[in-house]
Amino acid sequence: MCVLLFQRRSLAPSQLAKRKAGDEEEEEEEEADRHPPTTRKRQKPVGETESGECYRSPFRKPLAQLTNRPHCLDSSQHEAFIRSILSKPFKVPIPNYKGPLGLRALGIKRAGLRSPLHDPFEEGALVLYEPPLLSAHDQLKIDKDKAPVHVVVDPVLSRVLRPHQREGVKFLWDCVTSRRIPGSHGCIMADEMGLGKTLQCITLMWTLLRQSPDCKPEIEKAMVVSPSSLVRNWYNEVEKWLGGRIQPLAIDGGSKEEIDRKLVGFMNQRGLRVPSPILIISYETFRLHAEALQKGSVGLVICDEGHRLKNSENQTYQALNSLNTPRRVLISGTPIQNDLLEYFSLVHFVNSGILGTAQEFKRHFEIPILKGRDADASEAERHKGEERLKELISIVNRCLIRRTSDILSKYLPVKIEQVVCCRLTPLQAELYKNFLKQAKPVEELKEGKISVSSLSSITSLKKLCNHPALIHDKCVEEEEGFMGVLDLFPAGYSTKSVEPQLSGKMLVLDYILAVTKSTSNDKVVLVSNYTQTLDLFEKLCRNRRYLYVRLDGTMSIKKRAKIVERFNSPSSPEFIFMLSSKAGGCGLNLIGANRLVMFDPDWNPANDEQAMARVWRDGQKKTCYIYRLLSTGTIEEKIFQRQTHKKALSSCVVDEEQDVERHFSLGELKELFTLNETTTSDTHDKIKCRRCVNGHQVRPPPEGSDCTSDLSQWNHCADKRGLQDSVLKAAWDAAVTFTFHHHSHEEQRGIP
Repeated sequence: MCVLLFQRRSLAPSQLAKRKAGDEEEEEEEEADRHPPTTRKRQKPVGETESGECYRSPFRKPLAQLTNRPHCLDSSQHEAFIRSILSKPFKVPIPNYKGPLGLRALGIKRAGLRSPLHDPFEEGALVLYEPPLLSAHDQLKIDKDKAPVHVVVDPVLSRVLRPHQREGVKFLWDCVTSRRIPGSHGCIMADEMGLGKTLQCITLMWTLLRQSPDCKPEIEKAMVVSPSSLVRNWYNEVEKWLGGRIQPLAIDGGSKEEIDRKLVGFMNQRGLRVPSPILIISYETFRLHAEALQKGSVGLVICDEGHRLKNSENQTYQALNSLNTPRRVLISGTPIQNDLLEYFSLVHFVNSGILGTAQEFKRHFEIPILKGRDADASEAERHKGEERLKELISIVNRCLIRRTSDILSKYLPVKIEQVVCCRLTPLQAELYKNFLKQAKPVEELKEGKISVSSLSSITSLKKLCNHPALIHDKCVEEEEGFMGVLDLFPAGYSTKSVEPQLSGKMLVLDYILAVTKSTSNDKVVLVSNYTQTLDLFEKLCRNRRYLYVRLDGTMSIKKRAKIVERFNSPSSPEFIFMLSSKAGGCGLNLIGANRLVMFDPDWNPANDEQAMARVWRDGQKKTCYIYRLLSTGTIEEKIFQRQTHKKALSSCVVDEEQDVERHFSLGELKELFTLNETTTSDTHDKIKCRRCVNGHQVRPPPEGSDCTSDLSQWNHCADKRGLQDSVLKAAWDAAVTFTFHHHSHEEQRGIP
């Protein structure tokens, strides 16, 4: 066998010089052959000096001379030569190289069993799926290219997940992969605020985008739909936990054409490695651009603050429901528990058909359950209603997970929640009584219906409780209920300046802020339902020279994220964060502050809970103080009573004031328009708390007393003698009449 060897000529300068010298020597030899000299001088070797020394490097081997003559090998020599080549392992020509040796070469399919993306046997690994164990015989028969593999959460995430979050991720994955309910791919994440719902959902998305039992990504793209104020927060959370491993697309502004272009680009992405596999978009933007998103398919959609979808008739619900995606996760810290049709809408959105059609649900569940709850129901109807309710709960609990914030007490600092009853000032009391005499809202309730004028009366009384300045314009215009009362205001009164002494709650707030500022480096969040009240806060801060920031509905989404980030910075000089509960009460992390003042109550207890959860969250390092201010003996105490009543708290969520009549009897509606000036706390009187003797709690409660009243969620009832908070003690003599306390850690410490 003949092998032709071709010499590869180097173009390096040193080699070119040598070849040139060699060519000159050959020419000299040829010339000498033609003209042989009588005597020939000795030819000096290349690299030898005149003195005979060699300057050739000792590390350089002389080049072997190649001839152009073919070299023939027999077959045995050739085979031995090839084997010697193949026996040498490949070595990367980089000194001290320790990396992989190119086992995943392009275009080469690896042989052997498929392997999971992460090690399922590593300590602390969170395994979402484990292949069934096979016998030795089955292992021989199984197709290696189709063998299922473990699904293991990325260790970057599993290392930071708490036990309840690991359980939540497993539940979510089982639901969206149809392992809990065959044929259904949705679920409701109903954990209370602060338990890390966002982190659990990010872990779910990252796992689905990267792996599955079939050794390939489960989905190509995912979508997060949230309130506009949380779009940037979701983007930041993805960046925080995944550290640049993925590039989400957050749409929080821009022209219609620009947004459409981005959405079309997102929907057109295909393949295993999509550049931007996560879209984060607000409900409003989704509704306006739904057409662009409905042209393709999305592997997973997550709806944050999902209780917005409780009405199946609104446009947002219908637009989301028409999206081409089987896997749906609905996040809500405040699930609806009373209105069965709203409950049906939420469950139907994530798992269509699990409860049948709306008509079937009404016939099979709603009518029997409501009949069984009726006071005049027969024993058979009551029994049937209970059976249907248990059946409904058993179905829904297969796709709903809910844990309470009690879990947080293991990880977060102490939270002390205090309801502070503040007496009205003489001006407020006179205006309140005059309004009840003139407007006569009770007379509007003769038929048990709450009219527009009655709703207006409720709003007027709530604003009066905050500060008389909020109803001063009505007094000037002498509107109904405020005629002839302008003389009650101090001489020369102007709304341009705030006067805390004219409002009991504002007076207490002034004390809280002053004592906090002078005795600590704590920051404070002020929350109100009315932007007019936030205006008063601003005036107070300017008077006292407190640095502050304000977030309400007028602020753009981008700016919201910036001011929240700045306020949370330890080096930030701002002392106060003013927050409109309607604009930003949900989802914001304000862990830069550890004191929060809820200045006025909302009809919807969920709104108050959401707002109060802004400071007691992951990352908080200080003891948290929550102050809920109520005007003693007024409509605010009636609202609070409705919130703390067990039935209202556990089985109904009132969304708007227009829904008040659904949850109040005629007698209760009439009680809204009364003023109790002789009490220190109308709520405490109504409950008839047996833990207290002469208004002061006895520890332990008197023998035989019943502590299972509606105040049982509060650890303490206290007048000034039982008060432990130094901040409130300073304000007590000014306007405070009574407080209720709830200590987040007392159950664990054994405090009664």
